Amino acid sequence: MKNKEVKILLSAPRGFCAGVERAIEIVEKSIQKYGKPVYVRHEIVHNKFVVDDLKKKGAVFVEELEEIKDKSRPVIFSAHGVPKKITEDAKNYNMVYVDATCPLVSKVHREAENLNKAGYHIILIGHENHPEVIGTMGQLPAGSIDLIQNEKEAKNYNNKSNKKIAFVTQTTLSIDDTKDIIQILKNKFKDISEPQKEDICYATTNRQMAVKNIAKSCDMFFIIGSRNSSNSVRLVEVAKKSGCENSRLIHSKSEIPYDEIQNSNIIGISSGASAPEILVDNFINNLRNRFTIKIDEVEMIKENIVFKIPKKLN
Repeated sequence: MKNKEVKILLSAPRGFCAGVERAIEIVEKSIQKYGKPVYVRHEIVHNKFVVDDLKKKGAVFVEELEEIKDKSRPVIFSAHGVPKKITEDAKNYNMVYVDATCPLVSKVHREAENLNKAGYHIILIGHENHPEVIGTMGQLPAGSIDLIQNEKEAKNYNNKSNKKIAFVTQTTLSIDDTKDIIQILKNKFKDISEPQKEDICYATTNRQMAVKNIAKSCDMFFIIGSRNSSNSVRLVEVAKKSGCENSRLIHSKSEIPYDEIQNSNIIGISSGASAPEILVDNFINNLRNRFTIKIDEVEMIKENIVFKIPKKLN
């Protein structure tokens, strides 16, 4: 019996963004420079495969600096950014630290700080407890920044300070969702100050546009990424909203739904910004074992952005 033929629309760009590539390179270069072990506070990026690979090379992952017994060893801050207090703690411990915060997250940090200095009360649009949100809120004195997660919270928000207000956003959100929240805030506060340049990062935007572009043509859509990766989870939502209801996340514990794929003619595939391409290859190879595969890579935009690593590692 001939294998069922399945067409794959492979979304591009997908996978690693410049901030993730830089963060991983920072860990690898730190291990080369300082030897093993090098500590990393929080998962460097939200992907189990990447974290496990770096563990093999000599990285030890911790959630807090207090867990590091040998404070003479260097520590790296993850791509999501950290509250100011963490940097101050590292200095107080006399630790060597390397900051792998994505430059686009750092941009939001600076923006929030400058607005605060200019006398604004700040709204951060983002998801509670996400490390990037904790990092951004931790740039400012307590009480000077409020988190809004959805349209309902935006509608109910009252500016309790008597200051002018401004908003910034988490970099890995869905553009469509933030657009609606921002509109509510603008209707409510006519003179709210907004970022001069969109905070949502280029890679998040590009990956979402590429998924939108092909989702309506697909019977199923798979996003390769981790459950705690905000941008991966958003991509699943974008695929669903853009016309492919049967869209799902494929993470390290996922079973591939071969039966459903058997009933599909066209499937879409993309991957989150912290998912290495090998995971996409592995997924496609698993499908090849069962089906006759035809791949059509659909590229929306070429990405050629590279972020430099800190000078101390060169």
